[in-house]
Amino acid sequence: MADIDNKDQAEMDPADMEDVEEVEEEETGEDENSKARQLTVQMMQNPQILAALQERLDGLNGSPSGYMESLPKVVKRRVNALKNLQVKCAHIEAKFYEEVHELERKYAALYQPLFDKRSDIVKAAYEPTDEECEWKADEEEELTDEMKEKAKLEEEKKDEEKEDPKGIPEFWLTVFKNVDLLSDMLQEHDEPILKHLQDIKVKFSDPGQPMSFTLEFHFEANDFFTNTVLTKTYKMRSEPDENDPFSFDGPEIMCCTGCTIDWTKGKNVTLKTIKKKQKHKGRGTVRTVTKTVPNDSFFNFFTPPEVPENGDLDEDSEAVLAADFEIGHFIRERIVPRAVLYFTGEAIEDDDDDYDEEGEEADDEEGEEEADEENDPDYDPKKDAAPPAECKQQ
Repeated sequence: MADIDNKDQAEMDPADMEDVEEVEEEETGEDENSKARQLTVQMMQNPQILAALQERLDGLNGSPSGYMESLPKVVKRRVNALKNLQVKCAHIEAKFYEEVHELERKYAALYQPLFDKRSDIVKAAYEPTDEECEWKADEEEELTDEMKEKAKLEEEKKDEEKEDPKGIPEFWLTVFKNVDLLSDMLQEHDEPILKHLQDIKVKFSDPGQPMSFTLEFHFEANDFFTNTVLTKTYKMRSEPDENDPFSFDGPEIMCCTGCTIDWTKGKNVTLKTIKKKQKHKGRGTVRTVTKTVPNDSFFNFFTPPEVPENGDLDEDSEAVLAADFEIGHFIRERIVPRAVLYFTGEAIEDDDDDYDEEGEEADDEEGEEEADEENDPDYDPKKDAAPPAECKQQ
């Protein structure tokens, strides 16, 4: 074959040889480019390679390039001047947030009459008029007059069969149970108490006072405690840290204080009684000791960890306070202003919309993994099947 190839090449015109060589080079170049593109596509579809690439990029993000060190001294002086200007910007930004706080206080006074009326409706202190109750729901837009009349008669019949409830029963308890951030704090023994919660109010600090806000939980008379209002105050700071002024990113909560709950005897759900048996080392006798220990409860929210003057906290306390601050902000900024939408679940649907795409992507990935397993000739579904649970008699 080699001799035949050499013979054919010898019989070809030299000019034709050049053309052939050029075409072969072009075709070879196109093949290499095509292979490179295919390889790139395959690599970018590999989640492990993408993760490694992202990790590499994250490591590069924010890393000094060495450019600053290479600058002449006179230029570095000017950069320092810019940084001093940036510090002044941070102090102006702090003043901006102080004025925002004042604006919040101003508009809180405008919202409050509406929130007070909401509270009166919830606790049956005020019965709204037919005009105030008129609401056109989306699904009612397509209903015929006949269907609307039929639905109205059915509702009236149901109302006649039931006792006339006062206000909106379990309004705030339902809000709490509908919101994951709050429902995670609830225990079964908390629910009978929260049925007596009638209102949550936000009070801002007075003008000229340090920035803070207080959450007020208003309860009707109940068998659990004598307080009519439970409070939680969050103290905030809106000024750059002298040691790290560039870290300033708006007001931050510095600490929070709860209140003392005057529990009725035997009704304190934040404590529980346990019995432990102790054996005497010498005599061998056994005695039963009763101890009172902390108990999981939403009402621990009103006794947060104390922040020492030096500000040093252990990791557990820091985690508890970080979660506490998040909850306090959420109640202030979302729950109180939009309580009825969390009661009906509409606000929760709006919050969930932000995660739909992520959920769909996760489903797609799971589907791809399942498809890969099914297409694998060595895949045996029996090996992945969970073994039957053993039944053990206690």
